[in-house]
Amino acid sequence: MDISGFFSAILVGLVIGILGRLMVRSRQPAGCIVTVITGIVAAFIGLGIASYFNWSFWPTLLLQIVFAAIITALISPRIKDSV
Repeated sequence: MDISGFFSAILVGLVIGILGRLMVRSRQPAGCIVTVITGIVAAFIGLGIASYFNWSFWPTLLLQIVFAAIITALISPRIKDSV
């Protein structure tokens, strides 16, 4: 992976993580780094499943966002609020 692939993975992870956080209807005390990591993990999981079923771009993106929301909902109660 070259440097542009690294930064694009972070950018895609951030976008997917933010969209996943918007789907969860509670307060999430997770910071930006946790959001990026959540988005990257959800992107990899969603891409793997979508590649298996040979889906196009939009269903893949929707699946990635759903996985980001699921991961956010699972980890939000475990993160302590620092405020």
